[in-house]
Amino acid sequence: MKNKAAAVILNFFLRAVMGICLIYFVNQYVLPDQDSWKVGINGLSFLTSGSLGIPGVCMLYGILVYQSL
Repeated sequence: MKNKAAAVILNFFLRAVMGICLIYFVNQYVLPDQDSWKVGINGLSFLTSGSLGIPGVCMLYGILVYQSL
């Protein structure tokens, strides 16, 4: 039981860190001039990318694009 819980926690943090790295990369290199489309690096984006992974990061960018329309 301990190994499964540790694996779930490790998986969450790996997805969250990779999601934050992806957000940083997109903000810095893909969208350098689009200030209104930059996702903030905060606790909510950490939790979203940790629980949903890459689709969660895409969802955050989708919400920002939808708001700017």
